[in-house]
Amino acid sequence: MAKSGSLSIRVVEGRALPAKDVSGSSDPYCLVKVDDEVVARTATIWRSLSPFWGEEYTVHLPLDFHHLAFYVLDEDTVGHDDTIGKISLSKEAITADPRGIDSWINLSRVDPDEEVQGEVYLAVKLLEDARGRCLRCHVRQARDLAPRDISGTSDPFARVFWGNHSLETSTIKKTRFPHWDEVLELREAPGTTSPLRVELWDWDMVGKNDFLGMVEFTPQTLQQKPPNGWFRLLPFPKSEDSGGSLGALRLKVRLTEDRVLPSKYYQPLMDLLLESVQGPAEEDTTSPLAVLEELASGDCRQDLATKLVKLFLGRGLSGPFLDYLTRREVARTNDPNTLFRSNSLASKSMEQFMKLVGMRYLHEVLRPVISRVFEEKKYMELDPCKMDLNRSRRISFKGTPTEEQVRETSLGLLTGYLGSIVDAIVSSAGRCPLALRLAFKQLQRCVEKRFPGVEHQDVKYLATSGFLFLRFFAPAILTPKLFDLRDQHADPQTSRSLLLLAKAVQSIGNLGQQLGQGKELWLTPLHPFLMQSISRVRDFLDQLVDVDGDEEAGGPACTLVQPSTIVREGFLLKRKEEPAGLATRFAFKKRYFRLSGKDLSYSKTPEWQVVTQDGTGVPHTTYLQCKNVNDLNQWLSALRKASAPNQDKLMACHPGAFRSGRWTCCLQAERSAAGCSRTHSAVTLGDWSDPLDPDAEAQVVYRQLLLGRDQLRLKLLEDSSLDPAPEVDPGKDSGACVEVLTQQRDAITHLLQVLEDLEQAHEEFQRQGQGRVAR
Repeated sequence: MAKSGSLSIRVVEGRALPAKDVSGSSDPYCLVKVDDEVVARTATIWRSLSPFWGEEYTVHLPLDFHHLAFYVLDEDTVGHDDTIGKISLSKEAITADPRGIDSWINLSRVDPDEEVQGEVYLAVKLLEDARGRCLRCHVRQARDLAPRDISGTSDPFARVFWGNHSLETSTIKKTRFPHWDEVLELREAPGTTSPLRVELWDWDMVGKNDFLGMVEFTPQTLQQKPPNGWFRLLPFPKSEDSGGSLGALRLKVRLTEDRVLPSKYYQPLMDLLLESVQGPAEEDTTSPLAVLEELASGDCRQDLATKLVKLFLGRGLSGPFLDYLTRREVARTNDPNTLFRSNSLASKSMEQFMKLVGMRYLHEVLRPVISRVFEEKKYMELDPCKMDLNRSRRISFKGTPTEEQVRETSLGLLTGYLGSIVDAIVSSAGRCPLALRLAFKQLQRCVEKRFPGVEHQDVKYLATSGFLFLRFFAPAILTPKLFDLRDQHADPQTSRSLLLLAKAVQSIGNLGQQLGQGKELWLTPLHPFLMQSISRVRDFLDQLVDVDGDEEAGGPACTLVQPSTIVREGFLLKRKEEPAGLATRFAFKKRYFRLSGKDLSYSKTPEWQVVTQDGTGVPHTTYLQCKNVNDLNQWLSALRKASAPNQDKLMACHPGAFRSGRWTCCLQAERSAAGCSRTHSAVTLGDWSDPLDPDAEAQVVYRQLLLGRDQLRLKLLEDSSLDPAPEVDPGKDSGACVEVLTQQRDAITHLLQVLEDLEQAHEEFQRQGQGRVAR
């Protein structure tokens, strides 16, 4: 079985960054690398030395990963971007605390000698004869070396050190994938033992050679297990801290690795979870869900909510699961104004459910308006304290516009955009996913039952709009990039416009209950439009829950990618391989690509007929170009997910082109030569469209329940020592109380037994070295 883990990464913010521009500021962004492979790029925050990103990534990766690095750069319109600094975290540093890393970390300088990447293939033998000891080092090849020359390649050679002797291989020009296939023999004086060090260098005709990396083996390793295989290149063992002079980043990083057992071992736990949602929720204290609700807290609660939603979604029971949590939340809420306002397990589960089920719906509703706001870049401001009259784009021969003129213009623009947003939302009931509509229908039923009466007639609307508007639409408007509505964060002016629109949508979602209150009285000119929209929103919420059916129409399949599912789509630049010559700028053609679990196809526009091959049926190489690093990473991640079931995937590839009778990457002359670079099939980016993995999700639930095992044992002892008879009221049946206590004891005992069985299974698989590690 495949072994992998996952990194939860949050790039929060930076502080005290140095100024790199002549204006005395910087335009910083972050690159996130896993073992020298770029996996993500944050947005650029313009003109800021204390940027806030708040971007989150989930990276699925192999177990043999070594380090995680964050590079902060200053984006320049002309020339290369300036490097500000970096943070490098080893796997050991990340796992030192089970809770991960959550702190400010100083940036360090980027030393070219430490910026190494790639691997080298060595086969070492240690021999002895009459003249002493002989070390035979077979330097075969290297791959993915760092580019040190301006051409984007290097001229690598290897230097081998053993004792007081050293030898060098020949230099291979203009490649990052050299093939030496040379055997170097070194001798050592009798009675001495020395480590072996192999260094890789880039040869330069002028100036000193550039360091590419090194590997080192102890004498014990050489004697007991001589190296034979691929070895990762390491930098020289030195590290300097800038002392905070380059600024700092606030990071949250957590590594999750857990062994996942075969499905049959989780079936008893799954049965208990499914039984939980079928029983009474209000008085439940012993079911797995009740225990999880009591234990979960902070960041763990959101991750647990996601896993539980996926678990029940895969069984087609997300409706009963959400209803169970809703009934518990509503039962313990006395003030309707505080209903679902906290980050409880119920609130987080509904929030994650909306993202998993309704993200495409969100894109259909909001993307046209959000795109208009980004493209038109209109200046809008109602707050007099933040109004900049000089930034208004009003063209007039009468001089600078007045504050009143800017307010009137801004009000017209805001109501125009808001009108489009409200129109799109209130007309979208039929496009909302059925599972989401049924969940909201059951939510309203539960709230109506708990808060009847005319004085609470708006509570059912507030409960639904609190999720849909305050936790879904408004956050997506405020930060479109985090909801995949845009590729980049907004510039400061557009960001302010989005903030005003998000505040207005929040007011509509609150049904106008807080209008005129608080400090933002400058929003008063918008109140008439907001009040007109509220009645339309009520009608929309009524239409939304006006749907037949009490059960979900089946659950999504649990396979990796369904053949008919579109994993990713969008415009790319494509070019067929040409036998000779360099590609011109006109050789690339813009095409609309669609990736499914079955194939990768394209057409001239999204509406045109799809083309999957050129008609000849002959395989050929096609080069695809993405518009930026993030787009490239997302396409690579999607391709890796879609091809996961393919057993015929190549383990190596050529990152270059076959031109002039040889591969440009490794200089091999055979067109059919084996690939010189690894295919990085294990590193993928997690997102809302990730496939369901019930076993991995059940494993997360099991680990969380283990944390509460001691509490369960204590509760079992308390229930066993409790005698209900003396406390029974005359009007109550003592036999019923005894029966309830007996059922509670049986339920706790059963759950503890299930946890113990799973723990024993883990220990057995650990001894055998089987199972897989959860993502």
